Amino acid sequence: MTTSLKVAAVQMVSGTDVASNLQHARELVLQAAGQGAQVVSLPEYFCLLGQKDTDKVALAEPFGDGPLQTFLAELAQVAKVWLIGGTIPLRASSRAKVRNTLLVVSPLGEVRARYDKVHLFGFKREAEQFNESATIEAGNTPTVVDIDGWRVGLSVCYDLRFPELYRALGTCDLLVAPSAFTYTTGQAHWELLLRTRAIENQAYMLASAQGGVHANGRRTWGHSMLVDPWGEVLQVVPEGEGVVMGELRRERLTQVRAMLPALQHRRMG
Repeated sequence: MTTSLKVAAVQMVSGTDVASNLQHARELVLQAAGQGAQVVSLPEYFCLLGQKDTDKVALAEPFGDGPLQTFLAELAQVAKVWLIGGTIPLRASSRAKVRNTLLVVSPLGEVRARYDKVHLFGFKREAEQFNESATIEAGNTPTVVDIDGWRVGLSVCYDLRFPELYRALGTCDLLVAPSAFTYTTGQAHWELLLRTRAIENQAYMLASAQGGVHANGRRTWGHSMLVDPWGEVLQVVPEGEGVVMGELRRERLTQVRAMLPALQHRRMG
């Protein structure tokens, strides 16, 4: 068990060309690794933000095989990092839908955890509308993974609005939330939700996001950040491509939990 862990969140502005997106992801992950990151997280939909919601269905891969999974495995090995693979589309029970899947890949290129996004985003305000359930099949399994002795809880984007998911993960040291928050909802709630989840779970929160105007006209909020267990924002990248870097310290977790033992005081759930 390590006393510290260097982590990074990659922020992207993914477009409609998969090859270009993968190249940008590779460059940013290698940049983070070159700065000492041991764990690197890519954002939701790092591989594609298509012209239509259905574009990702054509990319769907069976679990364990496919170019996107190969890309993640090889990149983790080359960069020598634990790679939190944002999300990629994996096959669902219906050919018309995908699972929006986060894979955690070890420095040896081995998949150590899979999490399928549980909560599917729906939003409607004038011309701005989103309905993920039309193309995504929801997962149903809270997932944690051990990374060098650090208990890491997995979530994706809209999951941030559902505290019961994080309670179901148990006591974690780090929570991750690869995301593609819209500009509208992100401006209103993104930082508030991240800091709240970190505070109530007394855990670090690492959030890698899409952040900018995309080729399909969509605008995402960005503001990838690392939050400490007291709710302090340690680093943030507002918009555009970039990398958030930071160090998790076991001592800080112990300090916060001893100072305010809220996790021990819970009486429900």
